[in-house]
Amino acid sequence: MKKTVRDIDVNGKKVFVRCDFNVPMDNGQITDDRRIRGALPTIQYLIENNAAVILASHLGRPKGKPDMAYSLKVVAERLSELLGKPVNFVSEPDVAGPGTKAAASTLEPGSVMMIENVRFRKEETDNDEEFSRELASLAEIFVNDAFGTAHRAHCSTAGIADYIPAVSGLLMEKEIRAFGDMLESPKRPFTAVLGGSKVSDKIPLINNLLDKVDRIIIGGGMAFTFAKAMGNEVGKSLLEEDKLQMTLELLEKARSKGVEILLPVDVVCAAEFKNDSPAKVVKISEIPADMMGLDIGPETAKLYSDAIIDSATVVWNGPMGVFEMDNFAGGTKAVAKAMNECSGITVVGGGDSAAAVRKFDLESGITHISTGGGASLEFLEGKVLPGVACLLDA
Repeated sequence: MKKTVRDIDVNGKKVFVRCDFNVPMDNGQITDDRRIRGALPTIQYLIENNAAVILASHLGRPKGKPDMAYSLKVVAERLSELLGKPVNFVSEPDVAGPGTKAAASTLEPGSVMMIENVRFRKEETDNDEEFSRELASLAEIFVNDAFGTAHRAHCSTAGIADYIPAVSGLLMEKEIRAFGDMLESPKRPFTAVLGGSKVSDKIPLINNLLDKVDRIIIGGGMAFTFAKAMGNEVGKSLLEEDKLQMTLELLEKARSKGVEILLPVDVVCAAEFKNDSPAKVVKISEIPADMMGLDIGPETAKLYSDAIIDSATVVWNGPMGVFEMDNFAGGTKAVAKAMNECSGITVVGGGDSAAAVRKFDLESGITHISTGGGASLEFLEGKVLPGVACLLDA
């Protein structure tokens, strides 16, 4: 494990906290403040322990230059409301210029300030040493609480740790613990539910999980590459022809390791990629040549749900179909419901899977819903996350 903000003395210290305030926006208004709320425990802990808190984040894709459409001002205002105290937002496009440095130098313990979008500087995503030093000069301690960007080696997520002591925030701690405990000492049977469009995106993940899980459930568009590899015709369904041999090798590897692979037995098909395209349920071996599979079928949904509910540990990464379209959301909803009803440890790996759980209002019964889609995927693949590796070991 890594040291957390609880493991160091923050009393009277200036603490630079990297948060993930990359919230969805519409016409300048925040449409979902979950990521801001997710940072509250760490911020409140620091305030209560008499630290001077300097907050940083990115928002959107300003392409390395100031673009006030992506200013964090609206985030600072919302955070102030949630904290019930002022958040001094420093509107300086240079991010760490004279105004920001002056505000940081006079920041009193128990007070909070927020700097401008770190991606207003192109040096941020280059992990530029000079910009990392500029950020580090604002504080005495670095706290990384942005799991959603932990897979990026940027100045504000990793580079700054070269210059001041670095520890995890409480949200980061929760993420590391959830994935670490699950992968290192899972209660069994341990099931992985994998969806999404492409097998190629999930090959490193499957290879890593084959040494850890008892069962892998396959859904989404990538299921049709498995179906084709096993001799079925898949019509106009999504297919990676160049991954058929690799898919067969994955199946053989799973057999050799005693890992059960569950594949769709029926699918919901339509002629067009449209919600109102007439749909029908067919067996996986009977997809018409002029139709495409857009969701797992009801028999498969039942098979997968039973397997999930029977598990002691489940991790889910990727939808079972085009859940954004209501007519092809049934399979994903069934998996989300099973995750909610499972009495074991259930972890949702962020991204589309987390969005699906929220869409169907099935969050309450799930053990952990990750805040980082890309970061959770790389963690599950066994990769080193730069924003975690830079933190002090406990």
